[in-house]
Amino acid sequence: MSPYLILGLLIGYFVLLFAVSYLSGRKANNAGFFVGNRQNHWLIVAIAMIGSTISGVTFVSVPGMVFGSGFSYLQMVLGFVLGQVFIAFVLLPLFYRLNLFSIYEYLDSRFGISTYKTGAWFFFVSKMLGASVRIFLVVLTMQLLVFEPLGIPFIINALFSVFLVYIYTFFGGVKSIISTDVLKSVSLILSVVLSIYFISKALQLNFGDFTNLVKESDMSRVFFFDDLNDRHFFWKQFLAGVFTMIATNGLDQDMMQRNLSCKSYKESQKNAMLSIAMQLVVITLFLLLGLLLYTYAEQFNITLPAKGDEVFPFLATGGFFPIALGIVFIIGLVAASFSAAGSALTALTTSFTIDILGGKSRGEEELTKLRKQVHILMAFVMATCIYGFNIANNTSVIDAVYILSSYTYGPILGMFAFGMISKRLVRDRLVPVVAILSPILCFILDRNSEAWFGGYRFSYEILILNALFTIIGLTLISKRHEANPTR
Repeated sequence: MSPYLILGLLIGYFVLLFAVSYLSGRKANNAGFFVGNRQNHWLIVAIAMIGSTISGVTFVSVPGMVFGSGFSYLQMVLGFVLGQVFIAFVLLPLFYRLNLFSIYEYLDSRFGISTYKTGAWFFFVSKMLGASVRIFLVVLTMQLLVFEPLGIPFIINALFSVFLVYIYTFFGGVKSIISTDVLKSVSLILSVVLSIYFISKALQLNFGDFTNLVKESDMSRVFFFDDLNDRHFFWKQFLAGVFTMIATNGLDQDMMQRNLSCKSYKESQKNAMLSIAMQLVVITLFLLLGLLLYTYAEQFNITLPAKGDEVFPFLATGGFFPIALGIVFIIGLVAASFSAAGSALTALTTSFTIDILGGKSRGEEELTKLRKQVHILMAFVMATCIYGFNIANNTSVIDAVYILSSYTYGPILGMFAFGMISKRLVRDRLVPVVAILSPILCFILDRNSEAWFGGYRFSYEILILNALFTIIGLTLISKRHEANPTR
């Protein structure tokens, strides 16, 4: 595909995105920016959630995983479903009852200011790195397809991409994000469905042939129960999915800011259950797409890139299919990636302003000024992280996202879990020590697990161990006293 055509598609899509963002968020106040004034209909939020949970990482990496991992990712997605049930019926009623702008305010009311700041900082690191990894993928793809052929360096590409995200989230924060995410969700779903259609047509597959291909292919295996040491072992993936969903959606300001924008927790529960059902369907479609891509390459003796992340972009834009598939790929990738980046930038602005800088205690005018300054700062830091990932990239992007999540969300999960299952009061000033030591212990175990535990290799379930270490540490620094002398 011509780089000028791709650049034109990118600009055209963002013109439409900016128009939707401006119209929905031009009159948003601070409450509108942070929680969307809690006036959004649950069905609209559920549709918008597809665009936020299915990022560019999913769009490119999940199809590329099929060759080496089959459909094993569905084991983790089934865990997501159970985790979402916990979010809907335990966390949402709690957060609505406390009337929170930022969910980390709970840690202040339960433990104290040090715990509150610790949770906010861990979220900041987690979300900044995770969001940067996600948008890095689309920036890298655009570099290969557009900017490199035009002689434009990667750093300009990164700054330009983050600037686009900053502009369309500037107007109204969550209020704009919900509206634009609906557009991006529809674009994403249409993209994967049309991609499956075009490739099936190229392979001359009718519905019956397609069904038989899925049944007979070794790449369509879902469940792995035979080897405990295998990273794809069912219970590793399933349990990691449960706790990953709770940590990265239920205890993540980025995801929860949408849920908290509904009119009541009961409406938000409807949104949560419908959105996870749609997510299960969409991820299954991505896996089916991956199977078709590898089948096509095998049938026509096409040598694919060694990295799975590059397979879909290579085939979609390499002239192997009609140009329509390339256009569909670009629109879907941009819709998925910039949706995640936009919501993350808004959530980072909210958390940094409210949690770390104490913005909620300021007047409306002063808070607005502070929020806008933080918004610019978050965009700059995100661009810097993206450039850093370009220098250090040496692993599958989707692996990188979940590995980062396992280490950084573990302490957050542990703190919230301890607060909800125990009535004990902690020595607030020691909580940061516990939160830092837990990931360090997990890293040591991860590096030595094969030697110490008979060949056992940790996968994403390291998140559970990380949270457990945090809970044990909090127990050790807690007391049963009625009052907490450290607060």
